[in-house]
Amino acid sequence: MTEKKEPTPTEKQEAFAQAILIEDNASDAYRASYDAENMSLETINREATRLIQNPTVATRIAELKAAREEKTGIDAEWLLKRLAEEAQADAADLYEENGTLKPIHKWPKIWRTGLVAGIDTTQEYETIDGKKERVGSVTKIKVSDRVKRLELIGKHVDVQAFLERTKNTVAVTFPGLMQELYGDKPTDNGDES
Repeated sequence: MTEKKEPTPTEKQEAFAQAILIEDNASDAYRASYDAENMSLETINREATRLIQNPTVATRIAELKAAREEKTGIDAEWLLKRLAEEAQADAADLYEENGTLKPIHKWPKIWRTGLVAGIDTTQEYETIDGKKERVGSVTKIKVSDRVKRLELIGKHVDVQAFLERTKNTVAVTFPGLMQELYGDKPTDNGDES
């Protein structure tokens, strides 16, 4: 019995699969890999959807994503752990017991690698005996958006913090609601006849 060989993607399909890893969406990937200059947006969207649903292309995209995850070590689990560490980081770790800011090289790594969005240091001077001398400094630290991190954690497929809200979002038509409430015989005043 011979083993059935999986079909390989065409050159254009391979280019599309590669572009999916870079572009924001399938339509952008389609534009990047096919001659779509004279195509309507509707055609581009339709063709991109068709390619995404093609088993050969879908398999190739999955292979490329798995290879990227293996190479970088960054996958959904890594991201969720990182977001959790950032969401739980304590700003007190940036300060000495006397309330002064620690030098950056003494900050915990989680603060040095993404939580601080900016640092603004202003030197303060006084004129002492006719000379301008530095008497201190003020450092302002801008922390990146923790709420956004919590939102991303909540949207994670394994956490599903917003699942109840999503399940409760249902499109209901007024006639359909009336039918469900009153059966086949809705009346003008809402009472059954």
